[in-house]
Amino acid sequence: MGLEAVGRWCYRRRRTVVGLWLVAVVGVGVVGATRGGALSNNLVLPNTESQRAFDVLRARFPELAGDTAIIAFRSSGAATDPAVRAPMERLFADVGGLPHVVTVVSPYGGAGVSRDGHIAYATIQFNARATEVPKSVMFAIRDKVDAAHLPGVQVALGGESVRFAETKGPGEREGVGLVAAVVILLIAFGSAVAMGLPLLTAGCGIGVSFALLALVANVMDINSFSSQVASMVGLGVGIDYALFIVTRFREGLARDMDVEEAVVRAMGTAGRSVVLAGVTVVVALMAMLLTGVPFIYGFAVGPSIAVLVMVVASVTLLPAVLGFIGRKIDSLRLPGLRRGASGRESKAAERWSRGVQRRPWVVALCALLVLGALATPLFSIRLGWAGSGANPTATSPRRAYDLLAQGFGPGFNEPLLLVASLPGPGQVGVIAPLLSRLAGAPGVAIVTPPRLNAAGDVAAVAVFPSFAPQAKGTDELIRTLRASVIPSKTNGTGATVYVAGISPLFYDMARVISVRLPFIIAGVLALSFLLLMAVFRSVLVPLKAVVMNLLSIGAAYGVVVAVFQWGWLGSLAGIDRGGPIESFVPIILFAILFGLSMDYEVFLLSRIREEYQRTGDNSSAVAGGLASTARVITAAAAIMVTLFLSFVLGDERIIKMIGLGLAVAVLVDATLVRMLLVPATMELLGRANWWLPRWLDRVIPTLRIKAEPASVGSVVPAPLSLSTTPRPDGVPPGRRAEQPPARRIR
Repeated sequence: MGLEAVGRWCYRRRRTVVGLWLVAVVGVGVVGATRGGALSNNLVLPNTESQRAFDVLRARFPELAGDTAIIAFRSSGAATDPAVRAPMERLFADVGGLPHVVTVVSPYGGAGVSRDGHIAYATIQFNARATEVPKSVMFAIRDKVDAAHLPGVQVALGGESVRFAETKGPGEREGVGLVAAVVILLIAFGSAVAMGLPLLTAGCGIGVSFALLALVANVMDINSFSSQVASMVGLGVGIDYALFIVTRFREGLARDMDVEEAVVRAMGTAGRSVVLAGVTVVVALMAMLLTGVPFIYGFAVGPSIAVLVMVVASVTLLPAVLGFIGRKIDSLRLPGLRRGASGRESKAAERWSRGVQRRPWVVALCALLVLGALATPLFSIRLGWAGSGANPTATSPRRAYDLLAQGFGPGFNEPLLLVASLPGPGQVGVIAPLLSRLAGAPGVAIVTPPRLNAAGDVAAVAVFPSFAPQAKGTDELIRTLRASVIPSKTNGTGATVYVAGISPLFYDMARVISVRLPFIIAGVLALSFLLLMAVFRSVLVPLKAVVMNLLSIGAAYGVVVAVFQWGWLGSLAGIDRGGPIESFVPIILFAILFGLSMDYEVFLLSRIREEYQRTGDNSSAVAGGLASTARVITAAAAIMVTLFLSFVLGDERIIKMIGLGLAVAVLVDATLVRMLLVPATMELLGRANWWLPRWLDRVIPTLRIKAEPASVGSVVPAPLSLSTTPRPDGVPPGRRAEQPPARRIR
């Protein structure tokens, strides 16, 4: 069944379709709320040294298998003063009685007080990793810490467990973006009724998406970060997809089609583009499953579910609702925003395109220079883990981080943990040469005495670097320990020593992803190229689209590095210091950005293809396609940019980073690429844009986006052949055969 048939069926059975969607929204929502699994930030990294160390601890030293949190405090007087010590010890005892807390190591009687005596800390040892500690436990600890009001004492709760627990779920940052979407849609349509349709479609789709995501969480780990990304991407594409279909529907009404035919025509044109764009996004997202990093799987599955549901809503629910509204779609017009028929071409956009096409080389080179400048910081990208030190200063983890750094040194926040599997019980002496070597090693500030498990066959040693966790020196220390220091002192002893901790974990993740990333990128590019070639029956058009998307992604990467690693304009993004880019962010950005960037290419090229099929004139087709999509693509891009930027307003650095990267890519794609590079390059290529070798034409399946009816006197261009061999019809190479007279539209 083609999309036209789907649209016609949904139109004629609109009551049934709307009823089914209401049942889906309510029913799936209830099931998701009652039977859905909990979000889990489980950081499992198979076949890495960090994971092997954790497996040893979990099996043989469970007391240390979990991660820790820190209660740091600073007193205006002495931290050991009885007036401070007594209430703080009561706090430690209260926290020690909570679930998943193994012990709370008090600073009193140990080395937990700074040299000046004003700053101290207690260590909370959990029986689970930082990403696995239930949020309810962390919130209970936070509440107890917040209630510890002492005169002249500042108390803060820190650690990665706290960071993950305070990561907000979906629905908490979208308000600003949705308000902006309402304003933009009102300007684009000039009608409150038309404005409401994309929001209705996206709202129903996102409700079903979140419920399905909760159900999927029962069978796989879905982390809290991925749920926010699913919300971000789902709302963006949901509003945009519905916007394109509603625009085509209004154009049909403006051409005096009846309501049913306008719905069918919108589905056959914009609807097909929506399906193609959605499939492209999902293909790019699902490529993340090839990373072999389970933590990243949620970023593939969550947004993919959201995009697929939005596509289904756009091609089923929307045509049904359009059937109810019909010609009342332009009702409730706002004063001053009334505009003509939605199918009228934008003269300004057409003049712009013609101007670009007159100087294609100059325009293309200028656009490439700007994109190159934006992408330049990408070449200095450093992957790692920024940690709590890169969080906003108002957050509790950042306050605790600063207290520990001030009192004990910059590397005190995230020590490295050496896990030694000994050759036999009590044989801790075999690692004594290693500990002596570490005590004087460059970049090492403190080495703690080894701590043995109950069986005496596993030892754990904390190594505090001289550098901050996000410093390049910490990565160098991890590399040196693993590559030379540890092997040189343990070979032949029978002991196996692993380097573990938060920083080594993300160091390992960066290495795993960097090895697989080129293959993932190549696979996504190849599949997208083949898909677009099947649709547009061209070699150069999909190749150009792929290259331009890579340019947009490179620019987005460059801006992210400049802001979050270099610290440029960081205050505008709510950060006050730079740090490495989190290891998993580049692959997530690539997958999402490639899919979203392809959206506008698909919509624009579809209209250009339609114009070319009607006129056979490449230059006119480019100008006409750009003009007819200018208003709607500009509105769609503006909605996505504002929605993505709304996530930059939050506190979590990772979500800020992804939001900014997505916003920059969409902005670049809708301006530099769509308004400059596309018309310039397509003008330079001329009719070669539509070249497809005959043998390839026979091999590649046809996935066509239906064009609008041809006007009187229009022609359908013959397939372009760049072969030098005379064609069977006798027409010289490179020339079009004479076309039969076009049939009139009845």
